Amino acid sequence: MSPKAVGRLAQLVEHLVYTERVGGSNPSSPTAFSPPILWQYAWRLCAHAAKLRVMTGLSIAIAGCGPAGLAAALLLERQGHSVVIYDQFDNPGPVGSGLMIQPSGLAVLDALGLAGQTLARGARIDGLEGIEETGKVVLHAPYSALGVSGVFGIGIHRASLFDTLYDAARTHGITIETGHAVTGSDLTSAGRRLTFAARAPSPEFDLVVDASGWQTLFDDAPKGVLEFGALWASLPAEPSDPFAGNVLEQRYRRAEQMVGMLPIGTRKGQSSPEAAFFWSLRRDDYAAWAQAPLDAWKDEVLALWPDARVLLDRIESREQLTFARYAHRTLKHPVADRMIAIGDAWHSASPQLGQGANMALLDAWGLSRGLAEGRTLDEKLRLAVSWRRDHVWLYQWVAKLFTPLYQSQTRWHPAIRDHLLAPLSKTWPTSKIQAQLMSGLFGFPLATLGLALPDYEALAAPESDTVSDTVSASALASASRS
Repeated sequence: MSPKAVGRLAQLVEHLVYTERVGGSNPSSPTAFSPPILWQYAWRLCAHAAKLRVMTGLSIAIAGCGPAGLAAALLLERQGHSVVIYDQFDNPGPVGSGLMIQPSGLAVLDALGLAGQTLARGARIDGLEGIEETGKVVLHAPYSALGVSGVFGIGIHRASLFDTLYDAARTHGITIETGHAVTGSDLTSAGRRLTFAARAPSPEFDLVVDASGWQTLFDDAPKGVLEFGALWASLPAEPSDPFAGNVLEQRYRRAEQMVGMLPIGTRKGQSSPEAAFFWSLRRDDYAAWAQAPLDAWKDEVLALWPDARVLLDRIESREQLTFARYAHRTLKHPVADRMIAIGDAWHSASPQLGQGANMALLDAWGLSRGLAEGRTLDEKLRLAVSWRRDHVWLYQWVAKLFTPLYQSQTRWHPAIRDHLLAPLSKTWPTSKIQAQLMSGLFGFPLATLGLALPDYEALAAPESDTVSDTVSASALASASRS
């Protein structure tokens, strides 16, 4: 008998037993209307059907081999589902330089058993420091303000995070089909299948997960591309560099210009650590920048942050710099028939709060929880979205409100940042709220998903001799003086 048939029969018998019993709902209290032998067989049949439902699992296609797609694949494969990832590139890999793994995202990586590897390939970050061109500290955000023992963030190269997740997926035998540029999907009586450029469609799947990023082809709405993008470069970091080493440092000229440096650890196969250097740039100004002398741009950066000279000296050509565009958008309906969007395919925002990869990891976890808890596919997907919707909504609005404070051409946005928010952020409870926003924990997303913060003291134990467990006051002070 097929699992589906067993399940239907079990539901029928269970219904008869429960509805005909005179009193009570305990299997050990049958009545004349439900003889003990009938109840025993029904109970065993229900248990057998439940086991079969778990054993069969779902066939799932994931479009996109980024953090969202890889994390979802690992979590769903662990539940017994059959997973295939489709990616457009012949050799999948990340685009860009550095990113932040916040405590929210690290909770998911810890549940996957990958927190230690992530820290080993990244750099411990104990806080954020932003200074106006006048020397005034307008952003001071240590993770210690959370009140969690030993908590920190991790600066990491996108390639290092990708390698950590990709290697784990390969170890678990997850199928990754490369060279498949997704063009859409078709819903058939047997399931949903993906369509590709210059390739035959995929087989039908029980579920398609769109993890293809903010430029997803499954959303026809305007992408909401932001006015400001950023130039990024991954550069060698030397011990003699005039930077704190465990702080994300930024310098501002009002909100029109921003330059920053993020330690991002050591990539696999390399022996020395790197730093991600970034410079905000309006999209409309990129063409002019590409035509202007490189040294002229370096002089502009140095006028804002003289200490950046050591990094600029390591940029010898424009080819070392990548221009990244960003979009602020939210897919109104992330669930369709046999389909769900996660990560940037569902919601994307500016990188100012450093939440992109972390929100994607939380979405992947929410999807796995929904598939584990729901009874029908529709209910599974509804649960997955409902557990994430409030947190997504909250951070989309926070990003929309905060981004102009650091990237805009107005004068009143940076004035609010410098003269109102900066003083408030130095006192409780604003300092804690700021730390919660930065760490991805505002709105308490972990408890909703059944997640917990990792044991930071145990995680940092191997490096405890060289890195303090709390924000280094001297390091932040050093950043403030530079």
